[in-house]
Amino acid sequence: MRNFSLLMYVCSIQFAFCQSKVTSNLEIIDIKNGKRQIIQKGMTLMESPNWSRDGKFFIVNRKGALEKISLKGELLGIINTDFANRCNNAHGISYDGKSVFFSHNDTRAGITNNSRVFKVPVEGGTPTLLTEKSPSFWHGVSRSGKNILYTAQRNGEWDIYKLPTAGGDELRLTDAAGLDDAPEYSFDSKLIYFSSHRTGRVQLYRMKPDGTEQEQMTSDEYDNWYAHPSPDGKWIVYMAYLDDQKGKHPLGKEVKLRLLNLKTKQIKDLTEPFAGGQGALSAPCWSPDSKRVVFVSYKID
Repeated sequence: MRNFSLLMYVCSIQFAFCQSKVTSNLEIIDIKNGKRQIIQKGMTLMESPNWSRDGKFFIVNRKGALEKISLKGELLGIINTDFANRCNNAHGISYDGKSVFFSHNDTRAGITNNSRVFKVPVEGGTPTLLTEKSPSFWHGVSRSGKNILYTAQRNGEWDIYKLPTAGGDELRLTDAAGLDDAPEYSFDSKLIYFSSHRTGRVQLYRMKPDGTEQEQMTSDEYDNWYAHPSPDGKWIVYMAYLDDQKGKHPLGKEVKLRLLNLKTKQIKDLTEPFAGGQGALSAPCWSPDSKRVVFVSYKID
């Protein structure tokens, strides 16, 4: 959920709400036959759907709150995050299904660049602050729940960091020139997938949990964002911008979802191009059975 500054993110949200009419379609797609189903349609900006670990509901970000939505599109309520009422589109659920990790634009950390990572029970409550420093944007949690992954700007550089959920010092995992972003653990937590602008176009990479053995996974004419590994370990679903976005990931641009076979390394289109971008596929999105993916498509007038 980053460009090179949080200010650019805020401006894009303001543009979406104030200058345009946004229609958000919460959709699921079957990865085998490509069949799409609209679960909910709304005239507000909806972002970053998670599929619950039990497969019974989705969590989305809307107007700074985390909403629970049924598979039939019914609003099940807003997760109580107490003071954290400016949640951004970086959030996800622990493997045991008991906790939600999220990022909140916390004015206590400053007026701008103030996103910090929190944890709250899935039924709601008072959030626990995990990252003292800002800006920090959550992206992944280990299977054991002992470590989180996030993107952070430190000393002017955007890199990927790891932090124990029990507390401790953050560990910087990347140091390449250019933006490193959107890290997520494989289901067994033996690898971390992420996006990087280090070659001048955003491509997908993976590395060991300690940051070693960084390997480029894609090399094409697209800007490739948000690598989400499937629970069965067979696939990566990700979002590809058709045009060069200069290291950013704006809302409302033409994108498509693509599927990478981790065994054969073959890539195929999962969707036709649609209006997507920031918020469309920014958070962990797989169904528990690895058969479907939840995402958001937009219409901006």
